[in-house]
Amino acid sequence: MSQLRLTLSGSLLLSLATAPAWAQPKLPDGVKVLRDLEYVPGGHERQKLDLYLPEKSEGPLPVVVWIHGSKSGCPGIFLAGKGFAVASVGYRLSQHAVFPAQIEDCKTAIRWLRANAKMYNLDGNHVGVWGASAGGHLVALLGTSAKLKELDGTGNLDQSSEVQCVVDWFGPTDFQHMPEQISNDPKSVIAQLLGGAPAKEKEKAALASPLGQVNKDCPPFLIMHGDKDQLVRLSQSQDLEAALKKANVPVTLVVLEGQGHGGPEFSNAENRKRIEEFFSKYLKQAK
Repeated sequence: MSQLRLTLSGSLLLSLATAPAWAQPKLPDGVKVLRDLEYVPGGHERQKLDLYLPEKSEGPLPVVVWIHGSKSGCPGIFLAGKGFAVASVGYRLSQHAVFPAQIEDCKTAIRWLRANAKMYNLDGNHVGVWGASAGGHLVALLGTSAKLKELDGTGNLDQSSEVQCVVDWFGPTDFQHMPEQISNDPKSVIAQLLGGAPAKEKEKAALASPLGQVNKDCPPFLIMHGDKDQLVRLSQSQDLEAALKKANVPVTLVVLEGQGHGGPEFSNAENRKRIEEFFSKYLKQAK
């Protein structure tokens, strides 16, 4: 594994705490949206989700959970017109609370969806997650940390926060091996996320790193990353792919040539089809 896994770019550090806005796709025909559902009743203003549902469905719907940093932009909405329910989840950022608040919120939201499955006609046994950038980090951690009860948070603890598959778009995977300047900087945004410089918050840095949590029980992963990404290096995803393969977990890494930290190619027709087929395989056909 490469020692220099993250760039020194300040914009990378910013992206980990405040993910960039995502264009809001058009609502597909025959799809309704329920906005600002509180998955923590009376909680923080960001502890809410939007739920996209087909107006007509046969039986409970498998669920795709989109996580990015702002629930207002959700490229997965098209899946709500393909026989899925889609939940776009907001969560507390580092300026609101330090890690593990972010992953606790994501796990709490998933448990809330399962606890309310009958109300919204959801199939709580088939939940997949998809995220980009900081959200990519969180969905990868959701996929690797099911056994870590210390990350569960509160709310509906009788429900599982495990997920059945993961689509990770260019998420950072390892906070343990960082450039010395960042690792020792108590003012960096990563330090704000962890509650201190990574070199001093070694336990948190390890706990927050999906790479270090990989195990044989992880769900299937589809990872997509641009080879020109200057914010989160491709090696972050390559290392995760290698670790998952070593654990005999199904994983596919798609490297988008010429693409940076996101971009329209991630959502082109070919990749939308790739993502739909991935979720169909593990959330529909796996029933």
